[in-house]
Amino acid sequence: MAGPLIVVDTPWLLYRSFFALPRSIVGSGGEPVGALLGTVNAMLTAVTACEPRAVTACFGRQDAPYRVELYPAYHAHRDPMPDALAEQWERAPALLARFGWQVLDTDELEADDLLYSLARTEEEAGGEALIMTADRDLFQAVGPNVSVLELTKEGQAVKIGPDEVKRRYGVEPELVPDFIALRGDPSDGLPGAKGIGPKTARDLLLEHGSLEQAIARSHRERPRVGEALRSQADELRDFRKIATLVRVPVKRPPDAATDYAGGAEAAREYGMRRLAARLERVTG
Repeated sequence: MAGPLIVVDTPWLLYRSFFALPRSIVGSGGEPVGALLGTVNAMLTAVTACEPRAVTACFGRQDAPYRVELYPAYHAHRDPMPDALAEQWERAPALLARFGWQVLDTDELEADDLLYSLARTEEEAGGEALIMTADRDLFQAVGPNVSVLELTKEGQAVKIGPDEVKRRYGVEPELVPDFIALRGDPSDGLPGAKGIGPKTARDLLLEHGSLEQAIARSHRERPRVGEALRSQADELRDFRKIATLVRVPVKRPPDAATDYAGGAEAAREYGMRRLAARLERVTG
């Protein structure tokens, strides 16, 4: 079966859908289903646009323990998951599986690590991988046969390749963890180097080639920048470790077409009548 493998950052989609859609969207029993509906609709948009050979929905921990050990404030600023979302979260794997989509979870790492690992495995097998996420940490996975798949406000699926990563960050994909360590990442609670913003982070990496080399040559920089690199050297190395995605052993998913009939059936059971009717029209 031709086509790319789509790997989905399911936690991101569930959160995004939960806060974007009205709470009035409920199932047949009055239970909230907006996060589930938004997630499925987004994944169907990607399937229609990209005609994948298979789709894998990834789940994982909110924060991998080793990352918290390196920096206790990692993700500490995030609010607890709302109960209405937690209920849908529990129901999501079974719903997504009904569409013929593989579901993978990890108890030790984050969904990002699974996304990265699946993309690398697909690439090494000679295939193309599309990572469906808004998390720019995944830019480090981008290569000739791996793209980040972004959803625009207009509902289009846009591929972010190596050239676009460099246009946005000013560095190659493999330097994204170094860039994040220097600039910081508010979404993960990483402050970065004191007084160093995106432009200075980019310039340091273009000049020195890596975070480690920038630290080693800090005496060449302006006093304020050099002092930040020296005084925070160990902390910046930890930030880079946190930002670097972990490769874990995963099997290459087999070809699996989206099951529109099974999805329509599940949508009716979950009380998503309009979605069910739309899917039933597809199956004829």
